[in-house]
Amino acid sequence: MKFVAKIVLIAGLSYFAELFFPWWSVVICAFLINLLLPTKGFNAFLSGFLGVGLLWLVFAWAINANTNSLLATKVAELFELNKAGLIVALTGVLGGITGGFAALTGSLLRNINRREPAKPGYYA
Repeated sequence: MKFVAKIVLIAGLSYFAELFFPWWSVVICAFLINLLLPTKGFNAFLSGFLGVGLLWLVFAWAINANTNSLLATKVAELFELNKAGLIVALTGVLGGITGGFAALTGSLLRNINRREPAKPGYYA
């Protein structure tokens, strides 16, 4: 449940941040949420990937639908692709990777000073 809440929190905060700030504000949102809320490595990456990736996918789909695929079709022609939907999907994946690495960075920075207890028989 905490994982789903973190995805919703990242997507919601990123949505409002993108209304007023540049595109990279989603990086700061995913970073801060995973810095403040403890998560292990892969779950942190996945929460950022899904939160930002789904948000950007919805944004790209909405823009594509409102412009009758004009921009996506022209960009697809530039890359010699047949379908404009691939550009929309690629936008979501790139946003997801950006958010995922930002979330992972926040999680790793939170854990950098945390020491695990030494196991018996080993010196720390």
